[in-house]
Amino acid sequence: MNNVQRFERNTTGRDFVVGDIHGCFDAMRELMTTFQFDEAADRMFSVGDLVDRGTQSEESIDWIAKPWFHAVRGNHEQMAIGVAAGRHDLANYLQNGGGWFLSMTDDRQRLYADAFDSLPYAIEIGTEDGLVGIVHAECGDSWPAFCDALDNSASKTRLRNVTETALWSRTKITRCDDSEVEGLRYLVVGHTPLERPQRLGNVVYIDTGAVFGKYLTAIELTYPLTIHYVSTDAHIAREPAGGEG
Repeated sequence: MNNVQRFERNTTGRDFVVGDIHGCFDAMRELMTTFQFDEAADRMFSVGDLVDRGTQSEESIDWIAKPWFHAVRGNHEQMAIGVAAGRHDLANYLQNGGGWFLSMTDDRQRLYADAFDSLPYAIEIGTEDGLVGIVHAECGDSWPAFCDALDNSASKTRLRNVTETALWSRTKITRCDDSEVEGLRYLVVGHTPLERPQRLGNVVYIDTGAVFGKYLTAIELTYPLTIHYVSTDAHIAREPAGGEG
C-alpha cells in the first residue's frame, strides 16, 4: 500500500470526487446516474468514510475493487482496521455505526480490514488547472510537506501525527481558516458534515450529511468546479449516529 496514490491527468473522460458515503450506495448509484457516469472513461474519487451508519456498508468492498473507483481511507475505515486487529474499543465503534462490521465473523472482518488497509491516506490528481489533492480530514499548510512525510518519514511518531491529521483533524474548519494549502489548486475533503459544500481558501468540503438524510455531494473537477448532489431522504441510517464524524 502506498500512503500517497498519484494519478495522471484524465485525457479521455471526466473526474469526480464524492463526499462521505457512509453505506448509502443506492444514493451513490442515483448520483452517478444524474451526470451519466461513463465507467469506460470517467474516474470517481472518494474522500473516504465509505462505511458505518448506513445500511449498505457491506457493499464497500465491491466498490473498492472497481477499476474506476479510488478512495482514500477515512477515520471509519481506520476504526474497522483497528477493531479487526484488536486495537480499537468495540463499544466506541458500535456507537459510531460499526454494528454491521462487529456482527461479522473474524475471517470476514479481516477480509474487509485488509481492503480498507489497502487504501492510501492521500490521493493526488493531475488536472488541466493544476494538482488536486484528496484527504479525508486535513493535510496541514503544505501539500508537498504532507506527502513527503507520508512517503518518506523515518519516524513512527511523525508518521502517526501526519496520519492522525489526515483522518481526524478539524482545525481548519473549526477556525474558519481560509488560508491556502501550498502546492495545490484544490484540496478536497470530507469528515465534517455541513449543510452544503463549503470552500475555505483552496480547500473544498463536500461531506453534506448523506447518512443523516440530507445530501450526497460530488464535485466534477472542471474549472470552475461543478457540484452534483442528490437527496438521501430514502437512505437514512438505521443505527445511531454516534459522535466521531
